[in-house]
Amino acid sequence: MERDDLLKKIAILEEEVGQLRQAVDSHAVIDQAIGVVITHGRLPPGQGWDVLRTVSQNTNTKLRLIAEEIVQWPYSGRLSENIQQALEAALARA
Repeated sequence: MERDDLLKKIAILEEEVGQLRQAVDSHAVIDQAIGVVITHGRLPPGQGWDVLRTVSQNTNTKLRLIAEEIVQWPYSGRLSENIQQALEAALARA
C-alpha cells in the first residue's frame, strides 16, 4: 500500500474507534438510567428498558439524552417537566 492509502485507512480506523467509544459510553449511561427507572418505579429489570424507550419516543428526545438526565436526577433532585410527565405515564402503563 502507498503512504496516502495507509493514512486514509488510519483516519477511517480512528473515526471508527471514536464511534465505538461513544457507543460504549452511551450504553453505560443507558444501563444506569434503566437502574434508576426500575428502582423508582419498582419494576422488574426487563421493563426498565421499555419505559426508558417509551419516554424517549413520547418526548421526541434521543434515548441517550433521556438517560443522561435520569441518571443525574437522584443527585440534582430535578427532572425536566416533560420527561417527568412522560416517565410517570410510562410507569403507570408498565
